[in-house]
Amino acid sequence: MALISLEDLDGLDDEQLDDEATDNPEPMGEEESEQLMSHWRAVASTHQVSVPPEMRGPIQEMTRNSQQREPLPFTPISRHEKMGEVQYEERLYPAGHWACVTRGDDLYEQSISMAFMKLMRFICKENSAGRYLGMTVPVISYIRMAKDGKMFEKDVETAFFLPADLQHCPPQSFDPDISIVYRQPIRVVTRPFFGTTTEETVGRQILMLWEILGATDELCSDRYAVAVYENPGVPQRRNELWFIRRDL
Repeated sequence: MALISLEDLDGLDDEQLDDEATDNPEPMGEEESEQLMSHWRAVASTHQVSVPPEMRGPIQEMTRNSQQREPLPFTPISRHEKMGEVQYEERLYPAGHWACVTRGDDLYEQSISMAFMKLMRFICKENSAGRYLGMTVPVISYIRMAKDGKMFEKDVETAFFLPADLQHCPPQSFDPDISIVYRQPIRVVTRPFFGTTTEETVGRQILMLWEILGATDELCSDRYAVAVYENPGVPQRRNELWFIRRDL
């Protein structure tokens, strides 16, 4: 299944959207706009999500600004490899303000997609600053495990770190479902993986990382995070699974 995310906006090939339309700061023409909406609707239909008409403006705005994204800052702590392949890394991410949405739809993919569309509208002027805010990558999804330790709970939080110029005076959202939350630093053990991010694929990655690390009480076993970096249209796109340390 494909996942609607910020990277869908610059993942179009020449038949879907001309490069000039993607990079042009001027308003899109009707034909280019329809091509872009058709692409999003096609992606959304693969996991039973519809793209409402009011998303047309935010989709165009983020497409025009697709090259202006800040990487989420972090301090590297350690890196572990085996036969030239990264097994896992440990990183420290700073304190700061995050924009967060929690959804509890039937499918994990639906929750993430619907949440991100809300975040897009916040980024694209539906905020107290009245302007396009800019974007950071990756987008993070926080998962909690059910009591059986195997299934995901329905509620999934999707969040992005506010750009650096907004950290000291974060704008507020007009959508009551979006919370601007200040969080303390987070230390994670992270492993890359490639491809789709469904509940099934993420669940397999969780098991694999536990096998590599072995049992330990230093890491949370009831909640994890998934970081999405690249275009869902790319067959082997880059993602990361994050295990969260209980203490810094």
